[in-house]
Amino acid sequence: MPVTHVSKDPGALTMTIVADFAVPVRRLWDAYADPRQLERFWGPVDWPATFTRHDLYPGGESHYYMTGPDGEQAGGYFEYLAVDPGRSFEVLDGFRTEDGSKDEEQPTMRMVFTFAETDSGSRVTTTTHFNSAEELEQLLGMGMEEGILSAMSQIDAVVADLRSFAAGRAVQTQLIGDDRARLSRVIRGTKEQVWRAHRDPELLKRWQLGPDGWSMPVCEVGTAAGDTYRYEWEQEGGENRFGFTGEILEIEAPHRVVTTESMIGQEGPPVVNELTLTEVEGGTLLSLLMTFPEGMRETILGTGMADGMEASYARLEQKVLTAA
Repeated sequence: MPVTHVSKDPGALTMTIVADFAVPVRRLWDAYADPRQLERFWGPVDWPATFTRHDLYPGGESHYYMTGPDGEQAGGYFEYLAVDPGRSFEVLDGFRTEDGSKDEEQPTMRMVFTFAETDSGSRVTTTTHFNSAEELEQLLGMGMEEGILSAMSQIDAVVADLRSFAAGRAVQTQLIGDDRARLSRVIRGTKEQVWRAHRDPELLKRWQLGPDGWSMPVCEVGTAAGDTYRYEWEQEGGENRFGFTGEILEIEAPHRVVTTESMIGQEGPPVVNELTLTEVEGGTLLSLLMTFPEGMRETILGTGMADGMEASYARLEQKVLTAA
């Protein structure tokens, strides 16, 4: 158990938990910054978490749900009040209802996570601030302390895994629920470089091409919520032309963009794409959460989409970012 100290201060309405790890601060920070890693320890052992949004920047949000032994689910969210990369972040932590909205009837807490170097590795100090003595008693009575200790008992195994989440791995696909999938890859470049490569039409035409032998004759990129975009590709000689169009729903440079996506010429509801960029060791973690029309996830993923994305991201690293 990495937890070395737990203290509760009824006067200050706080609970503080200190945990030490035999890894560098950067490795410990990345475990919290990367949703693939965070969901391996955020929930208690018998209530694992799944993150459907994770925006580690001031003003960003994270959405997650924990699944119990009998399949029951409990949702939660963070609102990021402050972020000092590699050193600390502060969130408002609350509950979510079944429909995903904030549960205003449940208490919220302010939590501060501080990361520091130690002689043997690193330390994370988690301080929870409660709004009243009654709230503190209520949440502790709900098993909050036991749940946190159970969750943190899993971090050692996560930070010891130096391969599963490192730069150099191909696009990874994780199925979430019945109609979503998260595709992830660490791209060797800064967040600003990777963001620009996704928003600059001239750069997009150089790398977002899928397998060799394709070009991108149409690349119309929107810049604000409500704008539309249109991408079209073709093989050499103009063969097999196809494309996608959609609308920007949300955009927060250089962190996050949410868009709809429909294949040109096809009817039906669109895919919704949520692209998030997060700085991690070795580069920038790109997370693409895709919400598919009912019954279409396996069909769309089965087209080899992830392989095409990997070919494009490899080209992005080799042809664009190395020359930046």
